[in-house]
Order: sequence, then structure tokens, then C-alpha cells
Amino acid sequence: MITAIVLIRSEAGQISATASKLSEMKEVAETYSVTGDWDLVAIIKVKEFEEVATVVTDGLAKLQGIIRTNTLIALRCYPQSLLERCFSVGMESASQPQV
Repeated sequence: MITAIVLIRSEAGQISATASKLSEMKEVAETYSVTGDWDLVAIIKVKEFEEVATVVTDGLAKLQGIIRTNTLIALRCYPQSLLERCFSVGMESASQPQV
């Protein structure tokens, strides 16, 4: 399974409508509205790499309301349990009072 993260800049006032259109696409697993330089993030899941290009150039980029996209291809997925262990390193001693 290929996962692509697509950062999307939308026309002013079109974010909700654009998000709705994205959510209707079968290849779009999740859509988020976000803060910062981009308005939306779409998570695309497809079986073949070539499908990413088709979805982005023939699908997403042609949706009304989308001004610009930036596509990132996921190289590796880290399970949530692994991430929790990584980010909790050293936290055990931080929560114990110093004597």
C-alpha cells in the first residue's frame, strides 16, 4: 500500500466545500483542515505508485477550489505504540521528585 500526504492550499471561503469533495474520493482515506501555510491535508492510500500521480494530477488538482498542492510520499509507517515509547524516553525520571 502506498501512502501519500497531500498538502492543499484552497481558495478563501472554499475550505469546507473542498474538504467535502476530497472526502468523496475513494483514494482519500482522511482529510484534515489544518493551521499554517496549508489549508487542508489529504491522506491518499493506493496500491500502486502510479495511482498517486493519477489521483493528484487528474483528480485533486482539478477540483474546484484547490489553488496548489504539495505531495509527500510516505517511506515508512511507525506504529503508535512505538511512537509513544520513543517520546516517553526520559519522562519517567522527570516525573519523580528530586531529593
